[in-house]
Amino acid sequence: MEEEAFTDINGKPITLDCHSHSSFCREFTVSSPKVSIGKVMVYTCSVWLLAYAVFFFTQNTAVLSSAILITLVGMMLHIHFVKVDHESLLVIGSLGIQVSSSYASGREVTTFIEMSKIKDIVINEAIYMHQIIYYLCVLLKEPFEPNEVSSVVPLFQSSKPRLGCLVKVYKSCQEILSTCQ
Repeated sequence: MEEEAFTDINGKPITLDCHSHSSFCREFTVSSPKVSIGKVMVYTCSVWLLAYAVFFFTQNTAVLSSAILITLVGMMLHIHFVKVDHESLLVIGSLGIQVSSSYASGREVTTFIEMSKIKDIVINEAIYMHQIIYYLCVLLKEPFEPNEVSSVVPLFQSSKPRLGCLVKVYKSCQEILSTCQ
């Protein structure tokens, strides 16, 4: 098991955990920092102070109640649908690739791609918010035309690691794919 520190495209720290189960099976996990209690407190206090200021001028208690409700529902939705704790890529040479995302609420989303559907794993580049970023993606074969690409499945969409991290995962995936094809 090997763990390295990297940064995402915004400069925030992330960690890459590489675990080799066998020569044909490797797992890569990119972890983001946990939810910051300080940020949550600042956002909550800001919304509640704004609601109190509106209440002060309107004398309507519904403003305070709705601010509390909106804040709580917003935090729950953020934790359940937006904040990803870690993303993992499990490459099993003869079987396929499993991509998982674990959210702060404990919810987990997993996708499996059969090896027979995979054409290649590549590092692609894209323009994102006035900068060029790199991302790892799986190229899927066209069912009736095996030399063509039917679709592209991006990996590590939430953590958005920089090129150094992607190259490490890419080289390891290519080792496994080259021995299986």
